[in-house]
Amino acid sequence: MINYIIRRLLQMVPVLFGVTLLVFFLLRVSGDPVSLMLGEDATPEQIENMRHTMGLDLPLYVQYYHYMAGLLTGDFGTSIRYNNLSALDVVLERLPATARLAGMALFFAVIISLPAGIIAAYWRSRIPDYIASFFSVLGQAMPSFWLGIMLILVFGITLSWLPVSGSDQPGAVILPGLALGAGLAGVLTRLLRSSLLDIINQDFIRTAYAKGLTPGVIIYRHVLRNSILSYITVIGLEASALMAGAVVTEQVFAWPGIGLLAIQAINSRDMAVVQTVVLLAALIVMLMNLLVDILYSIIDPRIQHG
Repeated sequence: MINYIIRRLLQMVPVLFGVTLLVFFLLRVSGDPVSLMLGEDATPEQIENMRHTMGLDLPLYVQYYHYMAGLLTGDFGTSIRYNNLSALDVVLERLPATARLAGMALFFAVIISLPAGIIAAYWRSRIPDYIASFFSVLGQAMPSFWLGIMLILVFGITLSWLPVSGSDQPGAVILPGLALGAGLAGVLTRLLRSSLLDIINQDFIRTAYAKGLTPGVIIYRHVLRNSILSYITVIGLEASALMAGAVVTEQVFAWPGIGLLAIQAINSRDMAVVQTVVLLAALIVMLMNLLVDILYSIIDPRIQHG
């Protein structure tokens, strides 16, 4: 297992290199950050001096070399929007808020999808199945920004039960977490229902019923345990979707995470912050996938990674 983890970590290096290469050159061809930073009243001399100070007058391959050399020494660049603070410090300051939001979204997705998937499978082709399937499709179909606006209107403005912006007030994470987790809950519900039905139709489940085991014991000990691997797989794979969804959700709820930070950095052409956000997001997604593979071996010892 240790060798497998080391090999997977080493495989992340070329992927991260590709991410830095792609983001670096896309940002350089998207516009001049100096003109945006100095404004329309800046003289050509001021613009040229600032470009020289920031190293933007150098050839692209030289700029990329300096950027990579900085990464290897822990220098992710400085933010032009946040008073020349370290881009890494700016992003890490916002990361806990996004982690809190993603954790709440995952919590809602699991507590909704587990009972809904079990109910839909156990009462298949009956009213509970139709209800669970309807809401799972609805959760997938609704854009997170639209659901977020509806939650704000109902629970924030009309009922005044929960705060609708910021992160300081108690319960502030509930509405954005629900908006972000609804789509994942729909995906997990449909997947769990399908996986459970595949197991329920197996001969050993009929044998368990013939032995007199209760439905609850059969579902928990035999059916759910044999279906949980695919469930966990999707949770790991959807980590990237949560990161992408957080960009929109944080914008709607003014949630001070890296999603909102990314939008602000893009609008202000803060290249160092954008590059750091993308690089960190890619690293998080790859680490989540590695964690899922490790959990495989813990849940099912028959799975061995060479």
